[in-house]
Amino acid sequence: MSAPGDVDPEILDRLRPICRGLPETYEEPAWVGVRWRIRRRTFAHVLTVDPARQAVHARAAALDRPACLLVFRSPLDEIAGLLGCGHPFYKPDWGPNVMGMVLADDTDWDEVGELLTESYCVLAPKRLAALVDRPA
Repeated sequence: MSAPGDVDPEILDRLRPICRGLPETYEEPAWVGVRWRIRRRTFAHVLTVDPARQAVHARAAALDRPACLLVFRSPLDEIAGLLGCGHPFYKPDWGPNVMGMVLADDTDWDEVGELLTESYCVLAPKRLAALVDRPA
C-alpha cells in the first residue's frame, strides 16, 4: 500500500465484479479508499484504516491495528440483525442506514455480495433496483 486508505488489490478484485455487475454503477477514488456509486449516491466504500491516523473509523469498528473496512447501506429493518452478529459488523455514526464490516481472511464473500446488492437497492432508483436479483 502506498498511501493512507489504499486497499489491497486482492480485495478490490473481489469487490469490483460485485459492484460493477449492478446496473449503471461506477467506481471512483474516494477521499480515502475506493467507492462505488449509483448515480451520485455511494452504495459501497472500501478503505484501509490505521487507528493511529483515522481514529473515527477505528473507534467505530473497535480496531487496535490497521484493517480494511467496507461501508455500505442496509435496510433499516436489517441493521439490528447485523449488529446482533457482532464482529465483523459495526455501526458508524454517519446515518441511520449506514453499516460497516471489517474485511479479513475469513470474510464470507457471498454474504458481501448480498449486502452490497441490498445496499445498491436501498439507493438506486426503483426502476434500476427492480432489475436486480435480490437476496432472499
